[in-house]
Amino acid sequence: MDTLALLADGFATSLSPLNLMIVILGVTAGLFIGAMPGLGSVNGVAIVLPLTFIVPPSSAIILLAAIYYGAMYGGAISSILLGIPGASTAVATTFDGRPMAQQGKAGLALIAAAVASFIGGTLSVVLFTLFAVPLADLALAFGPAEEFALVLMAFTTFVGLGGDDVLKTIVMICLGLVLSTVGLDLISGQPRLIFGDLPGFFSGISFLVLAIGVYGIGEILYTLETSRTAPQVTPARITLKELSAGMRAMNRLWKTMSLGSFLGFFVGMLPAAGATPAALMAYGIARSTSKEPHTFGKGNIEGVAAPETANNAASTGSLLPMLTLGIPGSPTTALLLGGMVMWGLMPGPMLFIEQPDFVWGLISSLYTANFAAVAINIALIPLFVWALRMPFTVLCAIVIVLCIVGGFAPSQKMHDVWLIAGFGVAGYLLRKADYPLAPLVLALVLGPLMEKSFRQTLIAEQGNVLAFIERPLSGTFIALAALFFVLPLVKYLRKGGSRSIAPAE
Repeated sequence: MDTLALLADGFATSLSPLNLMIVILGVTAGLFIGAMPGLGSVNGVAIVLPLTFIVPPSSAIILLAAIYYGAMYGGAISSILLGIPGASTAVATTFDGRPMAQQGKAGLALIAAAVASFIGGTLSVVLFTLFAVPLADLALAFGPAEEFALVLMAFTTFVGLGGDDVLKTIVMICLGLVLSTVGLDLISGQPRLIFGDLPGFFSGISFLVLAIGVYGIGEILYTLETSRTAPQVTPARITLKELSAGMRAMNRLWKTMSLGSFLGFFVGMLPAAGATPAALMAYGIARSTSKEPHTFGKGNIEGVAAPETANNAASTGSLLPMLTLGIPGSPTTALLLGGMVMWGLMPGPMLFIEQPDFVWGLISSLYTANFAAVAINIALIPLFVWALRMPFTVLCAIVIVLCIVGGFAPSQKMHDVWLIAGFGVAGYLLRKADYPLAPLVLALVLGPLMEKSFRQTLIAEQGNVLAFIERPLSGTFIALAALFFVLPLVKYLRKGGSRSIAPAE
């Protein structure tokens, strides 16, 4: 009953005229951002984040969460109409969404994606509401040792579960940790890594500057190089007949959507996992459990519904560890975490006690954003088709201007603009070399917390390093971190062993 009372108070916050308008604007902007190839929820949140200082923190997080939600919906639009995923989270949607569009069923595919996203989002928000308080209560037992062990586990999950090149992932985490130490020492106050006493580095490197550089400028440079020709947009229209046919078709997919929702939510809770692997896993499970697996990849509506429920559920699931533990479950929630720190809010279990209006206003806004997203998505499909015809050169110019203004506005320093340009070029080169960017941003955000908790533990325990494994919770997290770290090696040895015992041809 306490949860219902808190949720009711949250709706009083999220349904205020200002926040309701922010939800609608955020969802609409997110839909367009998600639908544009080369952009995505990370880029959208990074570009808009500087604008959030003009509204209260509760409204700011609602805006960013609405953009995040809308972008998850919008990613399916370009996947279906262009055959190009608007973001990596919508890759699996392309497998059957694009064939459906080529068969003249683009409208049906878009309706299926919107309804599946709504179901996945709704079920995951209900799970979020049920699990948030128990997880926050558990986190109250955390001390500095547990915080360090949990952050360490977050980094090792990128190594063990991230799916990228292991060595490159480790390199990017280390680079992010080095960048997080730029500025003044936490305890002594002495300057570190300030590159020849440059004044701009005394305040450290803002995660916002890094995120705008690598995800904004870097992605634009990479997309300009790789997109030589503009893809053809498949025409799509939504009629009442198609809408009713789509709803009837979705009634037969409750099993697929329910499974995708639960899978996506719990995979989204894992640091480094996020919506992309959740969508791919849901697609694979839907195909293996289907009565007609041979139709997947050829325009099966189930192949659209499964990944769309999973990626929207995962986007909600990734918010849960961010709020309760201060550990982001995805690159986008890493940006949200950094934004909360900039607004003077510290994510973690005490947030539920000290800022209940903020927390429950956000949770209730997810319900509102879900209903707004499905209605706006279906209503604006013709407009999305028109917007996707915009020359990419025009879109690039708009994004670059927003990146420069967004990077300059918070600090009013040209130093940050030059850093954005430098990180943009570096992000482009790293992307060309197939280095994952998410671990870099995550390490910059969590690096100060990791250093602070590590040093606090050693000071309190008088230098006893064994304190990290002697405490039950921290010892458990470190054991899991060790497991995730050696997981790639185990996989490699198993593959090597299977090849060695394979019969010779």
